[in-house]
Amino acid sequence: MLYFTRWKAMAVILTALLVCLCAVPNFFPEAQVKSWPKWAQRHVVLGLDLQGGSHILLEVDSSSVKKDKLDQVRDDVRRVLRDNKIPYTGLAAKGDAVEVRITNTTDAPTALTKLKELSQPLTGLAGTRGERTVEVSDAGNGLIRLTLPPAAITERVRQAVEQSIQIIEKRVNDLGTVEPLIQRQGADRILVQVPGLQDPTRLKEILGKTAKMDFRMVDTTVSADQAQQGRVPPDSELLKSQEAGKPPYVVKKQVLVSGGDLTDAQPGFDQRSGEPIVSFRFNTSGARKFAQATLENVGQPFAIVLDNEVISAPVIREPITGGSGQISGNFTVQSANDLAILLRAGALPAPLTIIEERTVGPGLGQDSIAAGELASYVGSVLVVVFMLLTYRLFGFFANVAVAINVAMIFGVLSLLNATLTLPGIAGIVLTVGIAVDSNVLIYERIREEVRGGRNAISAIDAGFSRALATILDSNITTFIAAIVLFYIGTGPVRGFAVTLGIGILTTVFTAFTVTRLIVATWVRWKRPQTVPM
Repeated sequence: MLYFTRWKAMAVILTALLVCLCAVPNFFPEAQVKSWPKWAQRHVVLGLDLQGGSHILLEVDSSSVKKDKLDQVRDDVRRVLRDNKIPYTGLAAKGDAVEVRITNTTDAPTALTKLKELSQPLTGLAGTRGERTVEVSDAGNGLIRLTLPPAAITERVRQAVEQSIQIIEKRVNDLGTVEPLIQRQGADRILVQVPGLQDPTRLKEILGKTAKMDFRMVDTTVSADQAQQGRVPPDSELLKSQEAGKPPYVVKKQVLVSGGDLTDAQPGFDQRSGEPIVSFRFNTSGARKFAQATLENVGQPFAIVLDNEVISAPVIREPITGGSGQISGNFTVQSANDLAILLRAGALPAPLTIIEERTVGPGLGQDSIAAGELASYVGSVLVVVFMLLTYRLFGFFANVAVAINVAMIFGVLSLLNATLTLPGIAGIVLTVGIAVDSNVLIYERIREEVRGGRNAISAIDAGFSRALATILDSNITTFIAAIVLFYIGTGPVRGFAVTLGIGILTTVFTAFTVTRLIVATWVRWKRPQTVPM
């Protein structure tokens, strides 16, 4: 166990050195680190409890999710009955169901068969119970009812939360924030933590908008004044304008092109007026629909609608066939950039409500850092003193290995661009104790071998070899606990689990390579007759 070839010794030293060097960027100002090569800029990011920042808890509007699902079922019923030329009346959503009455009762069996095709096995977690997306039943007298079972609503809410998390990640990352934490909480809530962001106003504006965008024609058959008096055509609706001072618009309900067909959106400036604008580009399907719509409506105004508000309503001067265009509407530079972010990220599947908001000031972060540093220093000093008093020279070897171990932990965290929280610091302090414990097991085994009559070199070699199994067993069980904490826990618990797990791996490495290499080098140099403990 004490024999190292030259190449093996070099490999151990280079591995420890390279990993420790990864921690170097943490000791320099961030502004200076940004001037370094890209590969050298990786560093540990301070979490919300250390750096301060914004904490926002969002809730998905479950009632809106259910309403959208019912609207979808209603539209599917209309399409199926029209495709099969089955006359009907009274198609409407009532409670958790959609009802439709077949005009001719002789068509009811055919309609029921066709509508049952809309019911599919429910996928996801609820699918294991044999639930279906829609329950179709005959209520008698030509009335057919399509009911959404609770499991289907729950599954749709779950999907909406997952989609919302992906869209929020895109929006927050486009803001240029550092290492945001975005994760699900409970059945219908999303936690957003952005370290370093002291003013959450813009973040809330970005997160609070559904960003459901579509392009529709303006209804010129009725004025806004007439519409405000209640004279709105059945296929149109009255929408207010986002521009201050402008009257509302009467807009047709039919969507010519939806925001889902957008592939890109970028802020810019109009070449003629110099005003901020947002340039957009459609996919192939959207470009074709947009070209067709503008070709058929030259000279007519069309509305660009965002979250049921008209951004602008320009007149179509000529067909737009290139699949791209621009949006203008008295934007500021920031509002144009924010709109581009929203459009690039896509529309949320349901509105989000802010139910909790906290801003952690940097003063609280500094207090946390100071407390964590004090605990780390006190714990480390006590460990160092204990090892020196108990094991003397071998205690010094152990302290050197533990210092390398801590440096390697920060090196690995830097490589991962991990976020360090106060529980993470606690995990590092705990790792120091575990690392020392490994050395204690080795040294006590050496003492036992000396008491058994072995000479110094033989006892040291046997101590390392026979303590290996015990150390591996104890560290593997702790590592398993760290994995369980990581996958089951959330937030601070996961931060603790990450540093603990990394610390276990570096501890095993330093105990059986670094410490052993130091002791082996000392043995070859001194050829001791006694063990200096």
